[in-house]
Amino acid sequence: MEITIDMIKDLREKTGCGIMDCRAALQNAKGDMEAALEELREKGLKKAEKRANREASEGRLEVYVHSEGRLVVLVEVNSETDFVSKSDMFKELAHEIALQIAAASPKYVAESDVPAEVLEAEKEAITARVREEGKPEAIIPKIVEGSIKKFMDENVLLRQKYIRDESKTVADLINDKVASLGERIVIRRFVRWALGETTQAPDEDEEAA
Repeated sequence: MEITIDMIKDLREKTGCGIMDCRAALQNAKGDMEAALEELREKGLKKAEKRANREASEGRLEVYVHSEGRLVVLVEVNSETDFVSKSDMFKELAHEIALQIAAASPKYVAESDVPAEVLEAEKEAITARVREEGKPEAIIPKIVEGSIKKFMDENVLLRQKYIRDESKTVADLINDKVASLGERIVIRRFVRWALGETTQAPDEDEEAA
């Protein structure tokens, strides 16, 4: 199949990869756009994995203000280089993450941020509730396990469903950009202020992947 300029341009717009990389991927995939996308994604992820020990200290602070100042989100998203942090793709990602925090109100960046005492209190509360409902003792651990998974999915940013596409998580969204940019991307911390309610994630460095 002939690889046209329009095909290369389309793939480049979707991935942000260079012209030569897009051409090669399309040639390897015999013009199959989805296969070419997957090849570039895997290539980008492998490149980022090789740089896993590099510090992600560049980036940007993204501010999102909603409803005439009634809701404000501030999130720090980091990359390895200043070059990537100034790219349109990175800026768009930081904005999308701020929108996600505003809409979905997570409490933590990653699972490791959730305090053990919070999980234990949640498990105890769920166990007490299902016992009051008269559930058989044998199935209570399974119910608790499912409820804790739901708790994590709702409250951990990286596990939340992406508000624009619920077929992927926020971690998937970030990994898509990592694949295109070839660098680690880290959500460092965030804070979400709403009138009468403040939720802040722990100040910890957490990787997206």
